[in-house]
Amino acid sequence: MTQELQPVELTVVDTNTAEWVGFPIPELGVDLELIPLIADPDTGMQVFKTVYRAGFTNVWHTHPCAHGFYVLEGTLRTHSGEYGPGSFVWFPEGGVMQHGATEDADCVFLFITNKPFGIHYPGKSATAGGASD
Repeated sequence: MTQELQPVELTVVDTNTAEWVGFPIPELGVDLELIPLIADPDTGMQVFKTVYRAGFTNVWHTHPCAHGFYVLEGTLRTHSGEYGPGSFVWFPEGGVMQHGATEDADCVFLFITNKPFGIHYPGKSATAGGASD
């Protein structure tokens, strides 16, 4: 028996017209700005278009997921160096890290996780996107 293949349904987001939403990080007293692009219900993988405003640093923290940044504009500053447009930077799961934008310009990037996102700031009790201490 032959089954006819059907075209897949695409997920399309025009990030030029999509609305930015806030992602609160109470530990830092900020709302990051992002555009949700996709969230896979089976794996928890997520992709967002995100902006770090000039001078912002997401101080030392950990994640229960691996994640990557594909830099679109500006410069991503990390604990290991600075990376400009076209750079892809992957952070393994569980390690301590910090990253942000340089002082002179916003950093716009695609943020990709391999499973559900969470963030933990050592020594702080709340955890954005995940469970508490």
